[in-house]
Amino acid sequence: MADIKDIRLAKHGKERILWAERDMPVLSLIKEQFIDKKPFKGLNMGLCLHVTAETANLARTLKAGGANVYFCASNPLSTQDDVAASLVKDFGIDVYAIMGNFSLQ
Repeated sequence: MADIKDIRLAKHGKERILWAERDMPVLSLIKEQFIDKKPFKGLNMGLCLHVTAETANLARTLKAGGANVYFCASNPLSTQDDVAASLVKDFGIDVYAIMGNFSLQ
């Protein structure tokens, strides 16, 4: 499930996520360990963060560790719609984030 702006933005978002990953070597090492060990297998994890290329890599790392990841925006003004789309399409992460979309209801 997801509530994102436009899934067609995913290609650019994936490029940004993978670009950011190159500057996050420690997180990449942790992700490699998680792929083998699956320390979060079967756990549900909810993230409420800025939806950016950097935090997308954290979500990917938790998923690599076996977690079911659900990601919502902590600040809709900082949400990167292309990144949100890529997380859904390319990495199978449920995302609820649209830039500028918030309600006080």
